[in-house]
Amino acid sequence: MPDSHKVKVALVGNPNAGKSSLFNYLTGLNQKIGNFPGVTVDKRVGKAHLPNGQAIEVLDLPGTYSIYPRSMDEQVVVDTLLNENAADYPDVVIVIVDASNLKRNLLLFTEVHDLGIPVILALNMMDVASQKGLDINATALSRVLEVPVVSINARTGAGVERLKNALTIPLGPVTPPLYDVLALAPEAIEETKEQLELDHNYKAYQYLINSPTLPSLNGDGESIAKHIIQKHDLEVRVIQAHETLERYSMIDGILAKVLSRKPTQEQRQFSNKLDRVLTHKVWGYLIFFLVLFLMFQSIFAWAEPMMDFIDLTFSALSDFVGSVLPDGILNRLITEGILPGIGGIVVFIPQIAFLFAFIAILEESGYMARAVFLMDKIMRKFGLNGKSVVPLISGVACAIPAVMATRNIDNWKDRIVTIMVTPLMSCSARLPVYTILIALVVPSTSVLGFFSLQGVALMGMYLLGFIAALLSAYVMKLIMKMKERSFFLMELPIYRMPRWKNVGITIVEKVKTFVFEAGKVILAISIVLWVLASYGPGDALTNAEETVQKESAHLNLSEEDMNDRVASYKLEHSYAGYLGKVTEPVIAPLGYDWKIGIALITSFAAREVFVGTIATIYSVGSAGEDNTTIRQRLEKEKNPKTGGPMFTTAVAFSLLVFYAFAMQCMSTIAIVYRETKGWKWPAIQLFYMSALAYLSALAVYNLLS
Repeated sequence: MPDSHKVKVALVGNPNAGKSSLFNYLTGLNQKIGNFPGVTVDKRVGKAHLPNGQAIEVLDLPGTYSIYPRSMDEQVVVDTLLNENAADYPDVVIVIVDASNLKRNLLLFTEVHDLGIPVILALNMMDVASQKGLDINATALSRVLEVPVVSINARTGAGVERLKNALTIPLGPVTPPLYDVLALAPEAIEETKEQLELDHNYKAYQYLINSPTLPSLNGDGESIAKHIIQKHDLEVRVIQAHETLERYSMIDGILAKVLSRKPTQEQRQFSNKLDRVLTHKVWGYLIFFLVLFLMFQSIFAWAEPMMDFIDLTFSALSDFVGSVLPDGILNRLITEGILPGIGGIVVFIPQIAFLFAFIAILEESGYMARAVFLMDKIMRKFGLNGKSVVPLISGVACAIPAVMATRNIDNWKDRIVTIMVTPLMSCSARLPVYTILIALVVPSTSVLGFFSLQGVALMGMYLLGFIAALLSAYVMKLIMKMKERSFFLMELPIYRMPRWKNVGITIVEKVKTFVFEAGKVILAISIVLWVLASYGPGDALTNAEETVQKESAHLNLSEEDMNDRVASYKLEHSYAGYLGKVTEPVIAPLGYDWKIGIALITSFAAREVFVGTIATIYSVGSAGEDNTTIRQRLEKEKNPKTGGPMFTTAVAFSLLVFYAFAMQCMSTIAIVYRETKGWKWPAIQLFYMSALAYLSALAVYNLLS
C-alpha cells in the first residue's frame, strides 16, 4: 500500500451484500456525509486505521449490480472507478459479495477487477452460504483470481481485522484481466485507445459502451466515442449482452473449482417460513399495521418522561440564566430567544431517537424489504410505479433523500408523479409539530388498558399523509394519462438479528443531523424573531406601560395581570406583531391568530421551526412566569375574542392537518428544482400542497368548531 498520501479505499458491492455494515464497522462514528461532485447523490466517507497505524479514507459507493449504470446512483460508481483524475479515485477497491449468491455477485467483481484497480474480494455472509449447503474454498478462490480473498461477517465484525491486514500488504502490479474484451470489437477498441490516449482495453471498451454518460480524458471524448461507434456500426447493447454471458460462463468455470454443495434435506429455510406469514395477503398487512402501531406508541409513551425532563431542564436553565445575568438586552435575548428556540428542538431528541431506532431495526432485520414488498401491491392499485415504494417509505424519515431516491425510476412521468407526492409523507420534521399539538388536545389516556390515545392520534397523522399521497398520485396519473410500463424488482434479504452497533450509529447520526442542521435554522430564526418581537416602529413599545395602565384603569388588575397585559401589548405592536397581523385576515377563517401566523411564516424555512417559533413568541409574550414549559405556555394562551383557550381541539387539529399537507420545507423545494431541472414542477407542487393544506384545515376547523 502507498504511504505518501492517505490511502483511499472504495467499498463496492451489490445492494444488500453488507457493504454499509462493513463501512459502519470500519469507521464507527468517524464518518461524514456529503455529495459527489456534480450530483446530489449521498457520499459517505469515513476514516479508519490499519493495524500498522496507517490512516485510510473509506468511501462507501452506492450499491450496484454491474458497472453498466441504469440510475444516477449506479452512474456515480462508474464515474468514480473510471476517472483516474477524480478526487475520489481509489487506491484500492474492496468488493463485498454475498457468498450465498456468489455467481451473481462475482459478475461485478470481474468487471471492477478488469478496470485495472488493485482489488480485494471480501466474502460476506459465509454463515448464510453454509446454511444453504454451500462450501466455498476461499484459499482456492484467491489462487484462481490472483487477488486477496478474505472471509468476513460485516454484521458481527468477524474477519474484519484480517481484511485490514490485507490492506497493509502491498498489492503489487495488477493481474491481467479475467476476461479480455478485445475480441468483442478489436478495431473499435484499438482506435479508441489511440484517440483517447488509453493503454487499457477494458477502459477503452467502457468509454465506447457507456458513452456519452462516462467522464472522458479530454473534452472531445464523447464525440470521439460516438464517431467510432458509428464508423464501426457497433450494436453496443448486443455487445454488452454478449460480454455479460461470457463473463457468467467464465464465473461458472471458476465456481466449479472452488464451490461445492453439501448434501442437505429439502426443507424451507427460516426466512421462507417467516415470509409465509409476514408477506401473507392478510396477515402480512395486519402485522405491518401492528409494527407501525408499536412504533408510534413508543414515540409517545416511552419518550414522554425524557421529553418532560428536557423541557423542564431548559425552562429551569432560562430562569437560572435570567437570574444570573444582569437585566438587559443580552439577558432577554438568551432567556426569551435563544434558549426557548433551542429547547424547542432538543426536547424532541427522544422521539427522533425512537423513530430512527425502529427504522434501523426494521432495516437491519430484513423486515423493511418485506414492508416495501407489501406496499408495492397497494401502490400499484393507485397507479404508482412499483419503484416508487422506496422513495415513499424513505419519506417517513426525510423528503430530501426520498426525492433523490426517485432516480431509480426509469420512466420520466412516473418519476415526476413520485416526486410530486413524496413530500406528503409525514417526515421526521413534522414530528415535533404533531407531538406538541397532539399533547395539547388529546388526553394521555389508555385504550384497552395498553395503547396510548396520543399514539393512536400520531399514527393517524402518518396514515393521513400516506393516503393523501396515494390519492394525489392517482389524480395525477389520470391527468397525465400515463401507462404503467416499468416493474419493481428487489431481492428480499434473509432475516437476521439486528447488528446493534449499526443501529446505535444510525440513531446517533440521525439525531446529530436533526439537532445540528435544524439547530442552525432554529438559532438564526430565534434570534431574528426575538429582535422582531422586542422592537417595533414608533413609540408604542416605549409607552406600552402608560398606554395599558390607561386602558385598564377601570379593571383593578393585579400586578402580575398588568405585567402580562403590558408584555402582550408590546408583542402585538412589535415588528413581529405587525408581520403576524398581515397574515391574520388570510388565516383567521382557520381559527388562527397573528401569533400562529408568525409561526406559519417562519416555518416555511423548515417545518420543525414551528415549535421553536411558538416557544420564542410565547416566551416573549408572557411575563412573570417561572419554570414554565412550552406546553404549559400554550395551554395558558387565551383567545382575545372569546376569552377561552386559544388552542382548542378545532384549532389544534386544523393546524395538524395544515402541517400534514403544506409544503413548508425550502430544502425540499430546492431538491425538487435540482431533480426536475427547472421551477415548473416545484411551483406546481408548492401551489397544490398549499391549497390542499389550507382547504383541508378550513374544513377540519369548521367541522370541529
